[in-house]
Amino acid sequence: MLKLGNLTIDTPVVLAPMAGITNAAYRRLCAEQGAGLYVCEMITSRGIVEGDQKSLDMLTFDERETVRSVQLYGVDPVYVGRAVELLCSEYGVAHVDLNFGCPVPKVTRKGGGAALPWKRNLLGAILQSAVKAATPYDVPVTMKTRIGIDSGHQTYLDAGRIAEESGAAAIGLHGRTAAQAYSGQADWTKIAELVEHVNIPVLGNGDIWEASDALRMVDETGCAGVIVGRGCLGRPWLFRDLAVAFAGGEALNLPTLGEVATVMRRHGELLAGLMGEQRGLRDFRKHVPWYLKGFPAGGELRAALGMVDSLARLDELLTQLDPSAPFPVAELGAPRGRQGSPRDHVVLPHGWLDDTDGLNTDLADAEIGVSGG
Repeated sequence: MLKLGNLTIDTPVVLAPMAGITNAAYRRLCAEQGAGLYVCEMITSRGIVEGDQKSLDMLTFDERETVRSVQLYGVDPVYVGRAVELLCSEYGVAHVDLNFGCPVPKVTRKGGGAALPWKRNLLGAILQSAVKAATPYDVPVTMKTRIGIDSGHQTYLDAGRIAEESGAAAIGLHGRTAAQAYSGQADWTKIAELVEHVNIPVLGNGDIWEASDALRMVDETGCAGVIVGRGCLGRPWLFRDLAVAFAGGEALNLPTLGEVATVMRRHGELLAGLMGEQRGLRDFRKHVPWYLKGFPAGGELRAALGMVDSLARLDELLTQLDPSAPFPVAELGAPRGRQGSPRDHVVLPHGWLDDTDGLNTDLADAEIGVSGG
């Protein structure tokens, strides 16, 4: 189990917010496979407070989401506090996670995401404001961060201390710096160091491709739970495997292509219900390469599935897959999703590294166009 304040998660697994991926349909699909905490896409605090329609549209939850979890992005303590209060009072949110780990240049260049923990006093003020707003509703506040901006500007230990002092229920650590983005290998030793450094639960993130990776991370670092991101792309049944693994069960059989096709059909159906059939199937297209990775499908069929625009057409194409084709074992343990290369430098506001205060820093533009990632 994973305890976050008064919230108990049966399986210590958290679905990481991923832009354009973890909408209500995908969260339900993953939840149908296993157990855990499923977090919606990142939303800006200013967007919620000012009633931005794109931000509010992302606050859509499936009817079966009994625990509504939202990742909030913010750089202003006042706006973050107001947004948390609205999430708790008007949207029935039961868990709020604060994003201090996004490495995307459009975010870091304005002082947000993984850049913000360098400003220790500002980080503390944001966390305290969020916790204060959530406390009357008994809603736990957590934060997610990275090792730091780069190897020479590490912030994770200070961030953990500040999170604990501010009343955060847990801290999630991605074992990479912002400069690494999603390249290379995650450094789990930093997760272990943070576990020793704080007295609140630490959630480990980075390079969990199989259920066995999650068990190994917990064993090697002592973390209280894991955050799963890219590893579940095209493999929502990873949450089934994780639930079984954490319960001490035997590893389950790998799905055949026919079983994968069934999951694909369910995914398309859920997206159609969420967005309407045409828009939902367009959204589904980006998932096709992940589902079929390593399977024998043929270029023509893959291309057709990448242009699917209706459930009827999806059904027609899925029948052309070989249902008996075994899961490609060569893909086990292999990275999925974006990887890229490390960056020579992280784009930051002018003079960002000159001090660690940040309370008087003008970050008025840092939330523009950020909802969703």
